[in-house]
Amino acid sequence: MKKQFLTVFLASLVIFGLFYMIAGNSLFSDKPVVATDPNELNEEPTDVEEPNSTKDKNEIVFLMMGVDAKDVSKSKGTRTDTMMLTKLNIETGKITVLSIPRDTRTLVNGRMDKINAAHAYGGTEETIKAVRHLLDLDLEYYVKVDYQIVQDLVNAIGGVKVTVPFNMVYSDPTSDPPLNINIKRGEQTLDGKNAHDFIRYRHNNDMTVGYPDGDIGRIRTQQYFLKELVKQTITPKNLLKLPRIIETYFDNVETNIPITFMLRAAISANKIDVESMETATLPGEGQYVGGVSYFIHNEEDTDTLIEEMFGDYLLNQ
Repeated sequence: MKKQFLTVFLASLVIFGLFYMIAGNSLFSDKPVVATDPNELNEEPTDVEEPNSTKDKNEIVFLMMGVDAKDVSKSKGTRTDTMMLTKLNIETGKITVLSIPRDTRTLVNGRMDKINAAHAYGGTEETIKAVRHLLDLDLEYYVKVDYQIVQDLVNAIGGVKVTVPFNMVYSDPTSDPPLNINIKRGEQTLDGKNAHDFIRYRHNNDMTVGYPDGDIGRIRTQQYFLKELVKQTITPKNLLKLPRIIETYFDNVETNIPITFMLRAAISANKIDVESMETATLPGEGQYVGGVSYFIHNEEDTDTLIEEMFGDYLLNQ
């Protein structure tokens, strides 16, 4: 059963961003920070602080960032394409996820800009600073992943079955690598490449087909996809694929979450209930400011939502 619990942990937590690598690395290393080479695993254990030492030691809040890069170690100067503020309680098994639209207008590098530009200006440090300012939260932990991890993980488990809402066709030859999306509507089993395309798609090239609410619709699809990926990864048939799944984590993730917390989380992984996971998106709407399209968050609704989801982590309590 312990092996099954560990697999649940790898699938449930790793896939949600915390998660793409930490547990896999903890099987081999005592290092408190991952994003390392799998051959560099023989260092002495390092003492690290538990997350949020003034809060519940069974709980952690972290920012998951998906960078628009082929390699997370070479993501300097790139923007974030996905941002999810996540809270995990390893005692109750509850996962709470708040998606932050990438075009959200907030203070970045001393001026008002889109929040996804923060990483291009100052990497992880500037991104966390921007989120702290936007939501007035005590935030210090993060997980940064690249899109290659999605492709590798989906291929490792033999694909993910999803329902595609409409024909997804889009091309962008200037993207690195070039983006060529072609996924048919209906129930599909997506391989790694199509899974990557599925969570990145917003509209076709002439904008006649796509999500009516733009990035908000894409966020809902991402949340749906992640739940399906978790459920389908923890099936018995994938237990034998554990070594290959672990291999996909190396070189694709960077995080500062202490390994000590992750080891305790692994022991409690059987409590994780994907179906009861709470998900939400930052309240607001798209607007043009100075000829530029932004997502303008509703401050009153945001304050209410943050109080409900992350109230214990507010800076000005």
